[in-house]
Amino acid sequence: MTSSSYDIVLLDIEGTTTPISFVHEALFPYVARSVGEFLETRWTDPEVQTHVQAIAQQANEDVKNGIAAAIAIDLDADSSDEIRRKVLANVDWQMKADRKIGALKGLQGYMWRFGFESGILKGEMYPDAVKAIERWVEAGKRVFIYSSGSVEAQKLIFGYSDHGDLLQFISGHYDTKVGGKTEDKSYRSIVEDVGVLPARVLFISDNVFEIQAADTAGLQTMVSVRPGNAPIKDDCKFQTTTDFMSIPL
Repeated sequence: MTSSSYDIVLLDIEGTTTPISFVHEALFPYVARSVGEFLETRWTDPEVQTHVQAIAQQANEDVKNGIAAAIAIDLDADSSDEIRRKVLANVDWQMKADRKIGALKGLQGYMWRFGFESGILKGEMYPDAVKAIERWVEAGKRVFIYSSGSVEAQKLIFGYSDHGDLLQFISGHYDTKVGGKTEDKSYRSIVEDVGVLPARVLFISDNVFEIQAADTAGLQTMVSVRPGNAPIKDDCKFQTTTDFMSIPL
């Protein structure tokens, strides 16, 4: 349920402030076509090696858990070329599976930084979302982001958007380090961190399962209906919006 009384706005990104197509037609393809050259030219960069170690650790855990596509990486015994080849193979299958896991997200976010800073990428925003964010802040409300994408990736999308630098309007960011987006405890943790009562927070997302979790945690909710989003069932009990400027302050 949603009322007109709230102090905090908590926003999803994909399918909410930003078209799903941007993620799947711009961000992911940029990584897929560039990751090989990126790793080869920056292999000795300490930050690259940090992400390589994270990918390797995840790959080895996946092998132990019986995931067929996973390829084990021995950072001590494998040569640099072997490690790079195996990292690329693990990144490839995980991206094709649209896997949302920390090690992959970390590498993607690191690569996106270069894409955004170079001007190759710009965060695509729905115009009504930008106007609504500005209006919420002008009205004294605080706006936070909660996305499955890493905090670094969130900041890049808003900091290098097609509407300019929007980070000035964002009070904070949360990713899945706080918990899964379909788990009600995640929203309780965010609310506790922000320092308000759950009922004073309005959460907007295109994902009904996320909305259900937030509702269970006591937040106000609204489903974002955008072109390309998953269709909303007729019996959906939650309020929907196609234009954020129509949401009462």
